[in-house]
Amino acid sequence: MNAADVMTPDVICAAPDTPLPELVRLMLDNQVSALPVIADGQIVGIVSEGDLMRRAETGTEPRPSRWLELVTSTDRLAADYTHAHGRKASEIMTHDVVTVADTMPIAEVAHLLETRRIKRVPVTRDGRLVGIVSRRNLLQALATRLSTPPVTADDRTIRDAFYTELRRQTWAITPGAINAVVAEGVVHLWGVAPDEALRQAIVVVAENVPGVRAVEDHMEHRRVIDPLDRPNWPSPGRP
Repeated sequence: MNAADVMTPDVICAAPDTPLPELVRLMLDNQVSALPVIADGQIVGIVSEGDLMRRAETGTEPRPSRWLELVTSTDRLAADYTHAHGRKASEIMTHDVVTVADTMPIAEVAHLLETRRIKRVPVTRDGRLVGIVSRRNLLQALATRLSTPPVTADDRTIRDAFYTELRRQTWAITPGAINAVVAEGVVHLWGVAPDEALRQAIVVVAENVPGVRAVEDHMEHRRVIDPLDRPNWPSPGRP
């Protein structure tokens, strides 16, 4: 298997001038933990959950001790300040982005994630972003390989046809929210289904792709919590 066989396509991205509130909304609404930053079709950075953990708004910004400030370069201190107070993607993002080609074997991808201690890596083809491979994608590939033989060229055709059809549907969620891993004609669907109707429709799309022998639905269901649906707790001050 190569990166193209397990990657999540149709990646949710940001622009260098995307404001902070929009970055947070994109992550929460699409349930992603990182946003590649694209300028003129090229990856110029990435904003991850880690980049937003130490922020002035939450009181979690780095506060080095006085003696540490004395031994830290002013450039580093200035960069930390910008990172914690920045208002747009270009000020918050990590600039040195590690990428892989879509033809890279997943064994090399796994080694890269491990040695660089990163959770995901953008996938490129001819310099353009085509997907992203996360540790979760590799686990999904492992689960598929444990139950079926290795991927074949026909499986890649099936996978491409599945995403082509899904993109044509006006009801479909962002195709990148669903990761299809195909092995020996069996489509394994991973990701989060917003509701039962969309889950069934996604399965049907896969079932109707020519060459598909079976569909394995591993999709999780998004849990929507109704604030009114809670235990009948006593009011404050009452027994």
